[in-house]
Amino acid sequence: MTSRVAHVLLLVTILIVACTRGNPSTTHNTSPSPPTPGKLAWTDCGGGFQCGTLQVPLDYTKPTGRTIGIALIRKPATDPSARIGSVVENPGGPGASGIEFLRGEASAQQALNARFDLVSFDPRGIGESAPVRCLDGPQEDDYLALDSVLDDPQEKQAAIDADKNYAAACDAKNSAELPFLSTTDVARDMDLIREALGDQKLTYLGFSYGTYLGQIYAHLFPTHVRALSLDGVVDPAVSANDALLAQVVGFQQNLQAWLDFCRSSSTCAYGRSGDPEAKLTALMTRLDANPMQVGNRQLTRALAMTGVLVTLYDQSSWIYLDQGLTAADKGDGRVLLILADFYNMRNPDGTYKNDLDAMTATYCLDHPVPQDISAYDALGPSFAKASPLFGPWTQYANVTCIYWPAKPVGQDQPISVTGTPPILLIGGTDDPATPYAWSQSVNRQISGSVLLTRRGNGHTSYDSSACAHAAEDAYLIDLTLPAAGTVCTS
Repeated sequence: MTSRVAHVLLLVTILIVACTRGNPSTTHNTSPSPPTPGKLAWTDCGGGFQCGTLQVPLDYTKPTGRTIGIALIRKPATDPSARIGSVVENPGGPGASGIEFLRGEASAQQALNARFDLVSFDPRGIGESAPVRCLDGPQEDDYLALDSVLDDPQEKQAAIDADKNYAAACDAKNSAELPFLSTTDVARDMDLIREALGDQKLTYLGFSYGTYLGQIYAHLFPTHVRALSLDGVVDPAVSANDALLAQVVGFQQNLQAWLDFCRSSSTCAYGRSGDPEAKLTALMTRLDANPMQVGNRQLTRALAMTGVLVTLYDQSSWIYLDQGLTAADKGDGRVLLILADFYNMRNPDGTYKNDLDAMTATYCLDHPVPQDISAYDALGPSFAKASPLFGPWTQYANVTCIYWPAKPVGQDQPISVTGTPPILLIGGTDDPATPYAWSQSVNRQISGSVLLTRRGNGHTSYDSSACAHAAEDAYLIDLTLPAAGTVCTS
């Protein structure tokens, strides 16, 4: 993926199931005797990249038991004489492929690449690393198209049944692996990756969910840290439904920013005839009653909402929102469906990448959720107040984990981090997916951390602010931290 909107997708914290959080100190997989990392044999895999696979224990309590392969990619340092080591990167999710991310992102990291091998990997359960797969293409089509605005008993029961069936399908195909896909497991994998790379200490660049992975790594391996740059920070102390509500608020703010722009700009076609907010609400109401035919498929309200959501991750994607809504208002749902398919990682042949399955598997392990449906019923007023559009759509999003076969191992509390060098945190004031308050909270939780603020809309800062980009590079390369209180603009 090389387009701007494609790159943004690789950094997402997926709203439908929120962010991944948990507490590594309560997880099941404490390793009594860390395994010796295997060897990495790199082979050319095109475009200046090299690929390899590292064998790691499936269950870290049984380090000599079954292993799984973690797929890696690297782009060797372009100035070998000035090489510092490797910088390991995670794009977020959970569920995003680090391999695909680095192929699209490496060209934007020339300063880092001069001094470091750029390295990323598909975390366990994702992409090429023992992938979890639950549904076939047609089944996933049906699951993602299902209306999640549960405004009548029939829709509510259909959604609950779909979540139960989805969890059962995942268990039937992956029962041996599901208990061992937590972020703590991934952090332990990452330490073996560090050692296999030959780096005494880890240099790490994590986005979105990858900031949560970075915090867990710092908790488990504080003396193995050289530098951690955490961009778009997840707060592990926020509960599942509170985190989801914060994201609803954030996406509504970014939607409102686009609506205000559309009302005032002659370049926004959707605002030329009628108020764009009223038109958007009316469109979703129509799609709820009568999905729009697009070839041999239908654009349902759920898919149209997904198409809207994806464009709010980055302000440069607002043009696609204008195009999609303008076309849909004329009866053409192709653009919104393309955007939804892109977000959902649907392939042209109707199959899917396994992002949804991997995300759910990791999230449900990391994060406990209320077990009674009545807890989700009670969210209605606060979610609708936060966003009449996104609130009802996401109110029941965490219900899937009630039925998940592998029980959670995490808790909602700060992750203790002591004994590391200073950690750099980057937060955007109007970041919809990882609200700025989370960056501020983690800054208070991690003693000695430094918070860099970016003013502006959109998710994460490295590729939306030259100032933030330069500050993160300077820290990772020279260990030079920005002054406390530094503010960048988009």
